[in-house]
Amino acid sequence: MKKIYMDHTAGMPVDSRVIDAMKPYFNTTYGNPSSLHSFAQEARKGLDNAREKIAELIGAEKREEIFFTSGATESNNWAIRGLAARAKDKGKHIITTSIEHMSVINVCKHMIKKGFKVSFLPVDKYGVVDLEALKQELTNDTILVSIMYANGEIGTIEPIKEISEIVHTRNACLHVDATAAIGMVKLDVQKKGIDLLTVSSNDMYGPKGIGALYIKKGTPLEPLIFGGGQERGFRSGTENLPGIAGMGKAAELMKNELEEEKNKLIRLRDKFIKVLLETIPYSFLNGHPSKRLPNNVAVRFSFIEGESMLLNLEMAGVSASSGSACTAKTLEPSHVLRAIGLKHEEAHGSLLFTLGKQNSENDVDYVLGLMPDIVKRLRAMSPLTPKELKGSVH
Repeated sequence: MKKIYMDHTAGMPVDSRVIDAMKPYFNTTYGNPSSLHSFAQEARKGLDNAREKIAELIGAEKREEIFFTSGATESNNWAIRGLAARAKDKGKHIITTSIEHMSVINVCKHMIKKGFKVSFLPVDKYGVVDLEALKQELTNDTILVSIMYANGEIGTIEPIKEISEIVHTRNACLHVDATAAIGMVKLDVQKKGIDLLTVSSNDMYGPKGIGALYIKKGTPLEPLIFGGGQERGFRSGTENLPGIAGMGKAAELMKNELEEEKNKLIRLRDKFIKVLLETIPYSFLNGHPSKRLPNNVAVRFSFIEGESMLLNLEMAGVSASSGSACTAKTLEPSHVLRAIGLKHEEAHGSLLFTLGKQNSENDVDYVLGLMPDIVKRLRAMSPLTPKELKGSVH
């Protein structure tokens, strides 16, 4: 049976060139970068090289502004909790949005228990942050604003530069979770005015379990993990050198290949969305129609559930999702879809296809050929489907 993977937001395959770059750090260059001998010096070179490549990818001024973590969740935790701990004497107000990843939302809920005030900004029907609401929520007590670069579930890209300009009028810091954006759009922390940036290796075809936090020089931040003083005392623990080397190589490849890859994905994405919406009645796009990630096809179908569609796709060899992998374990509808104003039943009818570099136009055509029949069959069985629609696909 044909097997097609379209769930790249949840996890990406590791590029073979990345694997090749990682191999020496398992059994050849295996020294601890903190030691003083020649084995350690070789390891240190690999560490510095990876840091340099990631700095170049995101437009950081210096490689010393890149700090390695275990992944995006740790980076988000560190950015919010670390800054709050250092800046609490200035203020105890944090602003975020209603569509953030759970590794931001749950940290913010934790900070409320610690005595901080947290404002959750609304978004419009496309998932774009309400800039007027941001202006109104900002006070002299605001120390941090945490807003994602793009939403991996609905694909919407936020106006980060405008957000940054507003945030800095109150001398607050801006943290941006760029997990969904890192392998899809060109990032420049200096031009966008970003103080803290979360990046993930696996979201640019690197290994899982490794990420980084960009910390602009001068940004107040307290360490999250204490120990032997690695990462210049900010993040202790022996470095995951194979993972770091892999992330560095992934960043190098992404910097060189991003434009070509992005253009290919946009072409496939636009065809996918256009044909789906044209061939299946009562189908709708989730997220912004144009300001969206190149690989994101987030759609919903009235009268049926996403889980049923997923099972039918899986039986045909297609792997997709109904939303964020981190919220897939609950029966509740996605908080992101609810935040953009969808009703409970509308949110449950959503599907998310996220494309990757190995997907071809043939893959898209194959799925487009499956979807009308899947939707038609499920609607025929659904008590929610209007009589005049049952059996109808135009």
